[in-house]
Amino acid sequence: MRSSNSADEKHLLEFVTTRRGVEGFVEPRTAVSDVTLLLVAHDGEWTRRRVPSVQWAHNFANKHRVPSYDAAVVGVPQRMRDWNRRQKER
Repeated sequence: MRSSNSADEKHLLEFVTTRRGVEGFVEPRTAVSDVTLLLVAHDGEWTRRRVPSVQWAHNFANKHRVPSYDAAVVGVPQRMRDWNRRQKER
């Protein structure tokens, strides 16, 4: 597994500063992936990157005034699935 790095943080920062209505969904470590932070904008556009820890993800979100949730509890928003569907229809 590749661990998170500064390029991951830079990408997440760019996303939260250039999109409106961003929310964060912290995804726990699994057998095939480290902890990830899924960011979803108001229109459903999204990005996901590895992060050092669950706490780091929530701290990042708080620092940038992005609401953050435990994805294992709340799931992912419907607007993300709708955005994925629209991208496939293109």
